[in-house]
Amino acid sequence: MASGSDVKVEFDPKNMPFRRLGPSGLRVPVFSLGGWLTLGGTVIGDPVKDIIKVAFDNGINMFDTAEAYAKGRSEVEMGRVIKELGLRRTDLVITTKLFWGLRTGPNDGGLSRKHIIEGTKECLERLGLDYVDVIFAHRPDVSVPMEEVVRAFNWVIEKGLAFYWATSEWSAYEIEEAQHIATKLGLHGPIAEQCQHNMFHRDRPEKEYRPLYKKYQLGTTVFSALASGLLTGKYNAGIPEGTRFSTHSNFFKGTVDSLQKEEGLTKIRKVSELSVLAEQELGCSVTHLALAWVAKNPNTSTVILGASKPEQVVDNLKALDVIPKLTPEIMDRIEAILANQPADPPTFGRPALDPNGRL
Repeated sequence: MASGSDVKVEFDPKNMPFRRLGPSGLRVPVFSLGGWLTLGGTVIGDPVKDIIKVAFDNGINMFDTAEAYAKGRSEVEMGRVIKELGLRRTDLVITTKLFWGLRTGPNDGGLSRKHIIEGTKECLERLGLDYVDVIFAHRPDVSVPMEEVVRAFNWVIEKGLAFYWATSEWSAYEIEEAQHIATKLGLHGPIAEQCQHNMFHRDRPEKEYRPLYKKYQLGTTVFSALASGLLTGKYNAGIPEGTRFSTHSNFFKGTVDSLQKEEGLTKIRKVSELSVLAEQELGCSVTHLALAWVAKNPNTSTVILGASKPEQVVDNLKALDVIPKLTPEIMDRIEAILANQPADPPTFGRPALDPNGRL
């Protein structure tokens, strides 16, 4: 990792806004870059370098991966490219995730103290780094006591292998349990949740996690903001060759099959209506609108972009110009098209509080 005279590229955030990651002081870009399905998987070698360089040159300094992505190759490729580009380590926010492991032994996965510690060290070895900024629990492990999980991630932090820990696809109950134990023991709780959040997937991030945002200032690092490409409009007339649904057909078989049913056809109709709104009212594509819509949510710390080509990164970042255009009127029109806003908790007849006071 470059330092001092070895640094080849100075970081310039350009017009990228930065937000705190949850309650922490760590600042992350509104849009970051992830390696799921692409980096180290369908994209290897020099194209990985091209994608990461374009991202970095356009203000993205946060890169997300996982031990399970491409069976560890995503971490290897990302680490290799960061070194070859000569990026300063302190300019970067690197995150990775633990759970599935790379081998089939009884302790080679999950969230036991053994795998959290050994898995973290193996991730760092593949990345070629001394530490990551955030280590995520990629899934909850119901077979391990939560106190063991919390203590193990804190050990990783205290040893300097990571600065923070977070969760991914955990229920609100599980996050609350981890926070409760951390508070009781005087330890660090998770600062963020990496969850799916898009116009068609809203209940968990917007309803289930709502109390956590208020109580712990939890932040989200959003994946699948484009619903695996559905919200780009590319699947409105079928499955084009070279797209994610085509190259990963087995993984997305259920999703592809659903597009022929009433629920899927309804989603496609909504994408078409959103496209008209985006193009005629905002002067952008439905892709930019969908990304900006997630980024506008105040509980979103960063939206993780996926890209198989450098130009996709550049195009997706046009969403930055759309965020300020999402006025209350436009947001209401989007809600009218989607018609899926999670309901507020029942008040059982109690009158509403003054909206100008503390709610």
